[in-house]
Amino acid sequence: MCGILAVFGCIDNSQAKRSRIIELSRRLRHRGPDWSGLHCHEDCYLAHQRLAIVDPTSGDQPLYNEDKTVVVTVNGEIYNHKQLREKLKSHQFRTGSDCEVIAHLYEEYGESFVNMLDGMFSFVLLDTRDKSFIAARDAIGITPLYLGWGLDGSVWFASEMKALSDDCERFISFPPGHIYSSKEGGLRRWYNPPWYSEQIPSTPYDPLLLREAFEKAVVKRLMTDVPFGVLLSGGLDSSLVAAVTSRHLSDSEAACQWGSQLHTFCIGLKGSPDLKAAREVADYLRTRHHELHFTVQEGIDALEEVIYHIETYDVTTIRASTPMFLMSRKIKSLGVKMVISGEGSDEIFGGYLYFHKAPNKEEFHQETCRKIKALHLYDCLRANKSTSAWGLEARVPFLDKDFINVAMSIDPEWKMIRRDLGRIEKWVLRNAFDDEKNPYLPKHILYRQKEQFSDGVGYSWIDGLRDHANKQVTDAMLMNASFIYPENTPTTKEAYYYRAIFEKFFPKNAARLTVPGGPSVACSTAKAVEWDAAWSKNLDPSGRAAVGVHEAAYEETANTKTANLINGSPQTLKEGFVEKTATVV
Repeated sequence: MCGILAVFGCIDNSQAKRSRIIELSRRLRHRGPDWSGLHCHEDCYLAHQRLAIVDPTSGDQPLYNEDKTVVVTVNGEIYNHKQLREKLKSHQFRTGSDCEVIAHLYEEYGESFVNMLDGMFSFVLLDTRDKSFIAARDAIGITPLYLGWGLDGSVWFASEMKALSDDCERFISFPPGHIYSSKEGGLRRWYNPPWYSEQIPSTPYDPLLLREAFEKAVVKRLMTDVPFGVLLSGGLDSSLVAAVTSRHLSDSEAACQWGSQLHTFCIGLKGSPDLKAAREVADYLRTRHHELHFTVQEGIDALEEVIYHIETYDVTTIRASTPMFLMSRKIKSLGVKMVISGEGSDEIFGGYLYFHKAPNKEEFHQETCRKIKALHLYDCLRANKSTSAWGLEARVPFLDKDFINVAMSIDPEWKMIRRDLGRIEKWVLRNAFDDEKNPYLPKHILYRQKEQFSDGVGYSWIDGLRDHANKQVTDAMLMNASFIYPENTPTTKEAYYYRAIFEKFFPKNAARLTVPGGPSVACSTAKAVEWDAAWSKNLDPSGRAAVGVHEAAYEETANTKTANLINGSPQTLKEGFVEKTATVV
């Protein structure tokens, strides 16, 4: 990942303004510690902080066309850049960077080229011939981008809010799948897949088609000139990412440089479910596994830094971001610059435990659509900013455009959780990789039930956060929260504590409005809370809040305290529960 900052239409274009742009760009240096670049053209500035993944030697940015009349600064990866170069044979390329194709595609096709890009990206492009500019964000919002406006009429773009929040009067999260055109004077959506309308699909489930689409998505993401690995929690999604990567690694260009043994990484409190499950998967796949530990206190000590980097006060996101933030630091210290991760599967296949309560296939499908559309505010934000805080890039094959189109075209009746048919959550994905002759994973791993990352790193992690927040926030503070925070008013002491930290770094009203609000249980949208009347009384974002759904008991805590965590009152655990062992990340 890289960090980009672009400003257009500044009244002040003095040397002092240039220095200010450089100063603000440095706030993004954690995203791109390898090199810095700046292009100035009259009242226009494009700054770049580079993390070199493809063509580390010559791919410094900003990038240009042949005569340097088109300038572009890019954060991300264009996986089909080699195929696109074949369409641009009349153009001269200066570098081997995958992102240089953007400048030449603009020359060739104008603003309509964005849909040709296959990858994760945010970019800003300036045409110096008429000072027009465009900015665009990838289909799902894997890479972050913010759009702001200065009091002098200037327009700003930045990878993170911290680079423009001080100098912009108003700013928003740039919507995924959109392009901003100065010629048209605003935003328009360029990404218009069939599923976006939320109409119910009717395509029969084809396990081979689904499996092949995911394998292609993983193979695309092996495009790298630097050491890489896989984030492995031991849950279904990360285990499938590791299994497919391991299977195809020997055929990739990366293997020629870095060897054919895959490196995998997991973090958790000592004795946590993730560590045990990830070790089992790593042993099965014969990866070079790195098991990382943290304590509850280390996580608490990092909270302010985490919130500064991820730029949200959403409780679930902070809970899950903290261990990922700590893990990313350790991974980067080992010389790794890119990791492949499993975000997105739960949104596409209805993997969260609350989907057990979906009343019919129509509501099930519509909820998956809502979840995918909001990913840029939650898991994409977490995965990108937690890793980029340490100059580490995270790639997410489940959010491949082609794979999403295949998965979201399946008749949702196949995705519904049907105990009478033996279908647990994400059954279609599990079944697609259930290969008896050439197994990707052992059966008990392939059919392990979902748990959230923030739960699986260790059950005492969430309890420790709550206990800490309860000591910092008084009853009176929470009682008067609506007067202090009238927008998205926190309803728990933990939420209040995170909000106070966020406001310290980002005090403007525009900043707090970039964070979504509304009721949620076990990561649901507000609409899905209506599926079970009991949820309105237990709006905990943890997966443990999906009462009566989880089939796994806490291994070491079949006692009153754990029962209270499940639904707020003592509860007898059902017979036939299987051991809880992992999360899905």
